[in-house]
Amino acid sequence: MNELVSLTIHQSGAAEIVINRPERHNAMTLDMYESLLARVAECTSNGGVRCILFRGAGGKSFISGTDIAYFNGFRDGRDGVAYEAFVERVIDTVERIAVPTIAVIDGWAVGGGLALATACDFRLCSDGSRFGAPIAKTLSNTLSSRNIARLQASLGVPRVKKMLLLAEYLTAQEALACGFVYDVCSHDALQDNADALAQRLMALSPVTQKAVKESLRRIVVEQRLDDEDLIEEVYGSTRFTDAVVEFTSGSSKK
Repeated sequence: MNELVSLTIHQSGAAEIVINRPERHNAMTLDMYESLLARVAECTSNGGVRCILFRGAGGKSFISGTDIAYFNGFRDGRDGVAYEAFVERVIDTVERIAVPTIAVIDGWAVGGGLALATACDFRLCSDGSRFGAPIAKTLSNTLSSRNIARLQASLGVPRVKKMLLLAEYLTAQEALACGFVYDVCSHDALQDNADALAQRLMALSPVTQKAVKESLRRIVVEQRLDDEDLIEEVYGSTRFTDAVVEFTSGSSKK
């Protein structure tokens, strides 16, 4: 696997996007972010893809954020505004994926890696994984308000303050205890557990999943409660009408 950002689409309907730069702890360049966007576009244009898994290669890091070398070219604060807007485009794209998404985390999920993992629907991690954004100790930069809102919705304000103001990391067990991760397991069991979760998700209604994902995105990031378009799409779908017929005909026992 030589590509820095690779895509594999399995016959099951699960797609896997892998960040493959372990010698740099899977730190992202802007070209890699663009490749990630292209891989996501490939998945979303493929009607056979029912779930997308994101993971980092090497067993030590999920994604360690943006390669620090990129910031050497910054001249003033406007460069920071442009950069955060670019990162938001990436995170927003992942968050808007209609099918369920899973971050498979083996090691560090830091900075932009934490943001991307938070934008996914579920996170599974190995028992040695850590989560954080130690920007108060490293670059003295900040996160966008949208990314802070995502963290706040997932972790709560007190944990986000500890993470950002004190540069503290969240352990795998702490992340499990607060519901941030779906499951913690050994390194060897991680991929099998992620595949099993993907199979569970793909067995359920994509119509419901799409609507719930978009409702939550609007509530958390945009503070919007409008949902008429989502409700109309769900109740107007053949999936809904077929299910009503099935349940009312007595053919289903559930």
